[in-house]
Amino acid sequence: MDYMHPELKRAQRSFRSNMAEQRNEYWLQASRQHILQKLQQVRNTNRAKNIILFLGDGMGLATLAAARSYMGGEELQLSFEQFPHTGLSKTYCVDKMVPDSASTSTSYLCGVKANYGTIGVNAHIQRGDCVAMANASNHVYSVGKWALDAGKAAGLVTTTRVTHASPSGVYAHTADREWENDARLNEACGAAAQPLNDIALQLIHGEVGSRLKVMLGGGKRNFFDPEHDSKGQRTDGRDLPAEFEQLAAGNVYVKNRNQLQSIKANETNRLLGLFSKSHMHYHLEQLADEKNTEPTLAEMTQKALELLQSEQQGYFLFVEGGKIDISHHDTMARIALDETVELSKAVALARQLTSEQDTLIVVTSDHSHTFSLGGYQARGSDVFSPAKSNASDGKSYLPISYANGKSFEEYYNMTLHERVEPKEFPGAGDAYQVFPATAPLESETHGGEDVAVFASGPWAHLFSGVYEQNAIPHMMAFAACVGAGQTACDQSASNDAFA
Repeated sequence: MDYMHPELKRAQRSFRSNMAEQRNEYWLQASRQHILQKLQQVRNTNRAKNIILFLGDGMGLATLAAARSYMGGEELQLSFEQFPHTGLSKTYCVDKMVPDSASTSTSYLCGVKANYGTIGVNAHIQRGDCVAMANASNHVYSVGKWALDAGKAAGLVTTTRVTHASPSGVYAHTADREWENDARLNEACGAAAQPLNDIALQLIHGEVGSRLKVMLGGGKRNFFDPEHDSKGQRTDGRDLPAEFEQLAAGNVYVKNRNQLQSIKANETNRLLGLFSKSHMHYHLEQLADEKNTEPTLAEMTQKALELLQSEQQGYFLFVEGGKIDISHHDTMARIALDETVELSKAVALARQLTSEQDTLIVVTSDHSHTFSLGGYQARGSDVFSPAKSNASDGKSYLPISYANGKSFEEYYNMTLHERVEPKEFPGAGDAYQVFPATAPLESETHGGEDVAVFASGPWAHLFSGVYEQNAIPHMMAFAACVGAGQTACDQSASNDAFA
């Protein structure tokens, strides 16, 4: 594993050397300090000039806990866990108890709960309803558009395809998250597809997409006909990045890390970066590949901020660590935890590059997974290694597991009707190791429990408590004085009401 993750050796477990934890005073003093920190907090009621929403796709509470162990100790904190205000959001969608990333993006970006598989539309639209999608009265708009309409800039960054479910919530309206290019849309809708636009086309020419200043991530295949790129999946003969550059002087399209890092904010009007055919590679894969040409999430975030910080009216930026979710679906816990740490790095960088006085940063997840961290393994032990005690069948067990997923048969012998000994698992220790699943499914599912919300900056205290996920964009809009709802700038609301 070390060759794929050179930082791992520097993050050795610290518990055994911390003898202070054995003394009462250590814990008493830590509690006193926590209370003092809370007492010293002053509510920031400044108007938020800037908003940055970080999304850890599939980053449930168990993922956060396991990521701390992966970092080097249960007592450690991810960068955003140091934010002063936290809450929980309820993630269900209109038609399902456990949601997907499309319906949730509509919730935490557009402020309206919708049906599973749909993006930027209300619950009048069922997934796949081409006719209803054509009715613009069913469309809902994101806090990104609210910011644009108020004179701010807006952008998005993701490690998935820029046309994937989460980032699409910033700019798209679609009855099906799969309609990322015209081929998929036409296949599904036939003649009814004529008045509709696929997600990639909406990013380049749509009402919101055509106004975004920064768009960075993967998904080149949805923007090209094979005539222009052999891996393109469009069927309309178009080269959308070329069309983007032709829209205005200063529009720049980049394809790799070197090109991205060479971009100068004062010479760039709008920036489109597509760094892979589909989703970008896992961070561990980037580290292992000497020929890697993809930027990290932190590098993309930094460049996005460089371009946006020149905006006098401020900006809204959406940043997604999208491959936490994808690795969880494949029950590859090591990678999921590493992707979580990468998100933490990007958040830390953003908080360092901005001021808490005028920039609200919110970090949350769209949903959790069936990932769990259990057993009674010792502090300081490897979170990926078997617990010291055995299960009642005499075999060892792993602290990390999933309620379902395609790894079921890796750990259960269907012929002998017994578990496979985890210590004998051939992939143990490998970055791509899969972890046990209880029920056999082709892809592990999402979880339905609440997810955490962390906030820092103006009006961050609004994000405390337990609330519906669709409240999140309204609270951000309140802090920034954008959108059609009540805001901190309303003349009709006294300052005392919000103190």
